[in-house]
Amino acid sequence: MDFVEDISLVDGPVLWSAWAAGAAGLLYLLWWRSDVSWTRRVLGAGAAALVSALPAAALVAGVHWLLVYVFSVFPELLPLDVLAWSVPAVAAVLLLLLQLRRTWGAERAARPWRKTAAATAAVLGVVSLSAVQINDYFGLNHTVSDLTGTAAARIQPLEDGLKRAPGAPSGVSLSRWQAPAGLPDGGQLRRAPIPGTKSGFQSRDAYIYLPPAYFSSQRPALPVLVLFSGQPGAPADWLTGGALRSRMDRFAAVHQGVAPVTVVVDPNGSASGNTMCMDSRIAQADTFLSQDVPAWISQTLDVAPDRRQWAVGGFSFGGTCAMQMVTRHPEIYPAALAFSSEREPAIAKERDKTIGASFGGDAEAFDRLTPLRLMAERRFEGDAIYFTAGARDPEFIGYVDVLSEAARTAGFTVETRRIANAGHSWQTASSGLPGGLDFLAARWGIQP
Repeated sequence: MDFVEDISLVDGPVLWSAWAAGAAGLLYLLWWRSDVSWTRRVLGAGAAALVSALPAAALVAGVHWLLVYVFSVFPELLPLDVLAWSVPAVAAVLLLLLQLRRTWGAERAARPWRKTAAATAAVLGVVSLSAVQINDYFGLNHTVSDLTGTAAARIQPLEDGLKRAPGAPSGVSLSRWQAPAGLPDGGQLRRAPIPGTKSGFQSRDAYIYLPPAYFSSQRPALPVLVLFSGQPGAPADWLTGGALRSRMDRFAAVHQGVAPVTVVVDPNGSASGNTMCMDSRIAQADTFLSQDVPAWISQTLDVAPDRRQWAVGGFSFGGTCAMQMVTRHPEIYPAALAFSSEREPAIAKERDKTIGASFGGDAEAFDRLTPLRLMAERRFEGDAIYFTAGARDPEFIGYVDVLSEAARTAGFTVETRRIANAGHSWQTASSGLPGGLDFLAARWGIQP
């Protein structure tokens, strides 16, 4: 089973097989007539491609519009790459329907079930290619275990031996700590529930990265990084798409085993939930993130008590959430890593729907909690934000430009980066994290 779970979904045999199945399937669906001349078959294939592609593109565009503007499933437009790769799958289904119509319309079709089965297999080949390419774009599931969730399910609960002893003094400051011999080569992952003691919020389990220095006999006062995933999504997305453990281990390897204790927190409660990280009619998510989460971390983990050694970060929805925390609660989270942040929190593409669902239509109550409004009204001297966006993500590049300019004007120390060849995908977060850690290390005094 381990062999199966380690199979890559983004390269190697799976990718090659998907391309082969997709090409063969599409060719079969376009070339299905065998009772006509070669010329008519070529012309028929071209006509079938045109007849299926145009309606498929229109259907994908129409469904996308409904999902964004009518049903508010997504607060932002889906990437063009995702829509483009959806068209072949829909076109294949339309071609199958055309073939079924011809097969079952004939009075004496030869072996109709065999033809139907072959056409269905061809459609599945095209759909599998589209699915593999869409997954590759988002960069979320790299292996079978990522897709099935078995890797995250195997992560052990946080045991008592790794928790902070009640009344124990803080660890040695990083400036005085020396790495002892025998530190493990890498950190470890654990999971734990974080109770909504004050907020009443019910979140999914958090995932915790503990760096090698955490396992020394005398732990240093390690910094804290709180991370949020995108929406829809789950905390485990940082482990798969964000490659959290490998990124942190690489950082620790060149910093004497030191890296931030990283807690991936769930601000939504479910894969489809969207609290916008606010206290609103939807949930008391801000109270959970600004009170329950930091209290749990301080009481449960051996970390730096100095909040100047804390930071928050996230991708997409999570980046927006990080921007909210650093602007609403800089005394808790004075630095942020904002990977592909939205311009402001959103439930729907149309702003009125967001305000209606969360604040009963009270635009002022919503506005005064948004990062842009807060940065226009307050000063944030000494605080810092690291922005990234994919170079192939023009919509979110525009958001980053607006947010970073407002942050500089408000007094934040700001650094911005564009991730080459990345769109609105986990590649932006995964590739941007090392630079973000270096940005934080300079603030925290972590030396190689």
